[in-house]
Amino acid sequence: MGSSPTLLRRARLLLLLFSSVVVSSSAAVVIFNVKDYGAVPDAKKDSAQAFMHAWRDACGEAEGEPRVLVPEGTFMVSPVVFQGPCKSPAVVFQVAGTVVASEDLSEFSDDAWIEFDHVDGLLLTGGGKFDGRGSSAWQYNDCKHSSSCTLLPTSIKLSSVTNTTVRSITSLNSKSFHLVVHGSRDVNLHSLTITAPADSPNTDGIHIGKSSNVNVGRSAIGTGDDCISIGPGSVGVTITSVRCGPGHGISVGSLGKYEDEEDVAGVRVRNCTFQGTTNGVRIKTWPNSQPSAASDMIFENIVMDNVANPIIINQQYCASSSCSNQSPSRVKISDVKFKNIRGVSLSKVAVNLLCSNLVPCKGVELGDIHLTYGSGGGGGDGGDDGGATASCTNVDGLSLGNVIPPACL
Repeated sequence: MGSSPTLLRRARLLLLLFSSVVVSSSAAVVIFNVKDYGAVPDAKKDSAQAFMHAWRDACGEAEGEPRVLVPEGTFMVSPVVFQGPCKSPAVVFQVAGTVVASEDLSEFSDDAWIEFDHVDGLLLTGGGKFDGRGSSAWQYNDCKHSSSCTLLPTSIKLSSVTNTTVRSITSLNSKSFHLVVHGSRDVNLHSLTITAPADSPNTDGIHIGKSSNVNVGRSAIGTGDDCISIGPGSVGVTITSVRCGPGHGISVGSLGKYEDEEDVAGVRVRNCTFQGTTNGVRIKTWPNSQPSAASDMIFENIVMDNVANPIIINQQYCASSSCSNQSPSRVKISDVKFKNIRGVSLSKVAVNLLCSNLVPCKGVELGDIHLTYGSGGGGGDGGDDGGATASCTNVDGLSLGNVIPPACL
């Protein structure tokens, strides 16, 4: 039976409406390709100004979804600050190629290479890479000799951003920290790959400070320092499904180095794996510190695969040869839970809780711990069960369930 003219008209009208919706949706994305602004993918010419001009126009675009595009190719970029606020409620910075840093340290007058400042609704993504070319600079790091050293530049800094997501990005060989979140809130970091050699100094994978509601997930981090470090003023930090190694583990701190530090609270580290790291989950504070607090922290469902110090609180932390141990730490640590942590420790002291004699740790809980001493593969329960020990100093807490090595609480 044939179709009536009325049905045909209705079908054409629906097709027209559907087509207009698709066109409208596509038109909402406004592309600002850095190559259109003069960026050259030869890994030599400085494309910083082209990146800046593309960002300026994208940030000033009020209609639709502005998107800065870094296409395939290798672009050398000297230090840049992508400044907000922007007119659109959402701005995408899409990196499909590779962005490499200058090797000339004299070009870095600030503490960061790539910085996003006061941007709301930022999405940094695209599957591309940021290469900090740190091997040319690591020799100038003197932080092992001086506690007042100046760190080399961070690769990517999120400063005073809100409602921001960074995903599907690789960071290689940063000069110092790979990714810093500072003074920000509502930040999601996931599906990241962060890599530097095990002996590269101060190359923390992610550092979080003075920020709230920060979530890190589904990422692989292997560096020469902490995979993730949580600094003063961090509130509501959740870390899940992170694979850490090589590196120094996931650390709260160091805390207490500077005056008037803000407290840390509400840290959750779950479902993570540590492989061949010098530490697992760690809280570290400086001796001779100013008063502050770190509380409400949970570390649970964690696998330690040949980790030197799987569970550690160190309130006598010193990162250089110039520390003063004349007076104890005044950072109060409380309400800390270590739950369902298993695997192999490369040191006999698998659980080391060294707290301050001035402000002892309160409310520390060890539950369902199975850490064995020896060397084994796969993060299982192999090794010499009888060799691992626990050490507690100035700690008030309790143990629950099956705890190996036997708890010292």
